[in-house]
Amino acid sequence: MRGPATDPTPTPGHRRLRRTAVPLASAALLLPLLGAAPAPTTTETTAGRLQQAFAGAAADYHVPQSVLLAVSYLQSRWDRHGGAPSVTGGYGPMHLTDARTAIAATEHLAEGAEDARGDTARPALHPAVEAPAGSAVPARLRTLPRAAELTGIPADELRTDPAANVAGGAALLAAAQKELGEPLSADPADWYGAVARFSGADDRATAAAYADDVYDVLRTGEERTTDDGQLVVLAARPGLAPDTAQLRRAGLRTLPADDTECPRSVSCTSVPAPYAEFGDQDYGNHDLGDRPVSQSIKYIVIHDTEGAWDGVMKLIQDPTYVSWNYTIRSTDGLIAQHVKAKDVAWHAGNWYVNAKSVGIEHEGFLASPDAWYTEAMYRSSARLVRYLARTYDIPLDRQHILGHGNVPGPTTSTIPGMHTDPGPYWDWRHYFRLLGHPFRRTAGPHSGVVTILPDYDENRPVYTGCTTKGVPCTPHGSGDVRLYTDHSVTAPLVRDIGLKTDPTDGVNDLSSRVSTGQQYAVADRWGDWTAIWYLGQEAWFQNPRKDPTAVPAKGLVVTPGDGLTSIPVYGRAYPEKEAYPAGVPAQSVVPLPYTIPAGQKYVAGDEVPGEYYYAVTFTTDSHRVVVGKDLYYEIQYGHRIGFVRAADVRLVDAAR
Repeated sequence: MRGPATDPTPTPGHRRLRRTAVPLASAALLLPLLGAAPAPTTTETTAGRLQQAFAGAAADYHVPQSVLLAVSYLQSRWDRHGGAPSVTGGYGPMHLTDARTAIAATEHLAEGAEDARGDTARPALHPAVEAPAGSAVPARLRTLPRAAELTGIPADELRTDPAANVAGGAALLAAAQKELGEPLSADPADWYGAVARFSGADDRATAAAYADDVYDVLRTGEERTTDDGQLVVLAARPGLAPDTAQLRRAGLRTLPADDTECPRSVSCTSVPAPYAEFGDQDYGNHDLGDRPVSQSIKYIVIHDTEGAWDGVMKLIQDPTYVSWNYTIRSTDGLIAQHVKAKDVAWHAGNWYVNAKSVGIEHEGFLASPDAWYTEAMYRSSARLVRYLARTYDIPLDRQHILGHGNVPGPTTSTIPGMHTDPGPYWDWRHYFRLLGHPFRRTAGPHSGVVTILPDYDENRPVYTGCTTKGVPCTPHGSGDVRLYTDHSVTAPLVRDIGLKTDPTDGVNDLSSRVSTGQQYAVADRWGDWTAIWYLGQEAWFQNPRKDPTAVPAKGLVVTPGDGLTSIPVYGRAYPEKEAYPAGVPAQSVVPLPYTIPAGQKYVAGDEVPGEYYYAVTFTTDSHRVVVGKDLYYEIQYGHRIGFVRAADVRLVDAAR
């Protein structure tokens, strides 16, 4: 929801959103299973050790190795993350959860005193209550202690030793299979119910969606080198058909039927954000609308929650708090819908973007590189975004699928306070593969446009401030690339004049960073370096031919019109004054402190008319959508998008 703009440390007036949970029923039974897989012998290669651990655990616990591999892939993509816990306190390749241990070692900040509505036409609301804390940890967040009971392996070893962690996961799967009254079969098709139970979900729909994903991995196969150099291979079983009838015997509840707006391929529940009026004609926490009839939906904005699921579910039901359309749970990919797509949620800090977007929160923490997102969350999110893109005709590219950190400040004064999530550790490259629109080279080597595309796992720029300002974060893969004022790592970083601060390598400092999938016009090249036009200046990044961080792309760019020495950049595309009818106050069309000097070029997105949604009252009778005659182009200006008036620019093909 929310990385702070420049400094992740708490500041006065900001709330701490603590992890909370509610008790869930657990049908788990302690079973005397065989011991864990033996440690690798000295004859085994380091690169094959994890694959051997899967084979050993599968044999010891009589679980098909392919099932064990597929479950682990959906949990962690076989990574161990240096032994650090995920956002939900999950450890190791099997994502065994031990939330109490993780919570005891970690506390995160969530900003609460914000103007997520992003419109000065009415005051920003502030939360009236603290996030609740301190309820019991549910079963889905304490699978590691249970694995310790089943295997006899100490909890610390399950957290830190990948082989032990895999054995713990195998023991849990075998226990679930026995609880269902199913044999420890060698046929992967016979394990659907146990896989569904392994998800930790307490409802049938979520468990089924999780199991379906696991069996999709089984059918397609996977091969990957993990974050510690382990090559793991799962052979494809394209004809595999699981026994889905087992799910009826799994003892899971049925989610109530509701009118959620989700694809059938995910599990979705309704947790409505309240539309409520209180004191002095104030109200919260969203606006009623009639999209896409009254206005189009152009963007999907990706956020992270900066808090754990149960606390976030309570916050969204506070009418004095902000709102968003969906939240996705990390452990199993469960989706909760809060605000209908026809209505306008208050999530992006820019009213123009709010009125044209859907906001999706993901259970996670920006400034904690190893509080990693599960594959289950990525896949569930991708299915939701594909569904929304089809429904509302939203292109699947980085001009329309935005991070919260790509949303521009609507006015100059708001720029320093704009958010930075989901941050440099969100894997955009993997996410767009799941969306079915992978980033790739689309032009020849001399194209005037590039798509930022580093290797996420190998690209590890130094960031600071994850825990303490100025202190380096844990080294980790990243989708962001750093920018310099010249073709040298000793050159100063690029400065963002809107932030009014000197650039740093802080994890929340976006002044000198570009992100995977973003496209920029090429300004110059020098050896293994490429310069792009960025924030009105040349910005250089390392782009060696043998290990590129960007690839050539096709695209249209804008440049100042003939005779203009520079043109202004705007944070919102509002109509001209003459477009406003009587009773609707005209909104100022005020440029940001940024310009585009003559000769510079910026990649263009949509051409759109100026538009403003007037909605400042609880009743909807006064609401109006104002559409002007002035046209704007969305552009990729810096890390964030911006807007320029079409009358100020020429549109040209970047190929050269």
